[in-house]
Amino acid sequence: MWIADNWKDYEVIDCSKGEKLERWGDYLLVRPDPQVIWDTPKKHGGWKKMNGHYHRSKKGGGEWEFFRLPQQWQIHYKALTFNLKPFSFKHTGLFPEQATNWDWFSEKIRHAGRPVKVLNLFAYTGGATLAAAAAGAQVTHVDASRGMVGWAKENAVSSGLEDAPIRWLVDDCVKFVEREIRRGNTYDAIIMDPPSYGRGPKGEIWKIEDMIHLLIRLCTKILSKDALFFLVNSYTTGLAPAVLTYMIATELKSWGGYVESQEIGLPVTESGLSLPCGASGRWER
Repeated sequence: MWIADNWKDYEVIDCSKGEKLERWGDYLLVRPDPQVIWDTPKKHGGWKKMNGHYHRSKKGGGEWEFFRLPQQWQIHYKALTFNLKPFSFKHTGLFPEQATNWDWFSEKIRHAGRPVKVLNLFAYTGGATLAAAAAGAQVTHVDASRGMVGWAKENAVSSGLEDAPIRWLVDDCVKFVEREIRRGNTYDAIIMDPPSYGRGPKGEIWKIEDMIHLLIRLCTKILSKDALFFLVNSYTTGLAPAVLTYMIATELKSWGGYVESQEIGLPVTESGLSLPCGASGRWER
């Protein structure tokens, strides 16, 4: 498992009975997590001193309950600053486990010894975009949600990257790649973090099991011949790391290099164990 263990402003303090207790800067949140199927005693005092608690409904969805939590606050990861705010579907605008991937590709960009063009698909609030830009890459950030792209721009300003070479696009990711193929544009690195299910800005339906292999194949048509890396993230339970490896290796075989896929996770302070948080597949030379 690849563990995001370099955080100072974030930690998973404990997890039990379908929930995790997290510290986001100065605030404690309790959120549901489907991976937490164990029933261990909730001894840490934070369980009773939380600032926010997301209650999942048996009918689907859920709602937040707040206790002295601001509408927005910030946390930092190395030189990056992220603006957080709880919103629907239990999220805060950041997936801290992705820091393990940020560290990996940032090193590759810094040591490339040449300009690197990165395409970030399903780019959300810009964690990977900002990490790549801070490492010196030119980044194209694509997400179907105008609100998420706006949030990512706010994070760029907060991180001192408002003048970095980042192109911000609100677009359907598959259609964008298809247009880039027709334009003849290429990228030295591609990152994608597709949802299990979603809709594009014009109602385009995305279902990961049906579309992910097609998108990987399409992306190879805009991947430069001297490409640096290719990263696919998945939070879909059915897509095991070995499945990611198979798809990426099949489509990128003519580039050489090698593929490795693992679960990604976060350290849990109370138990000393690691909480799994999805999977990532990495290709590199």
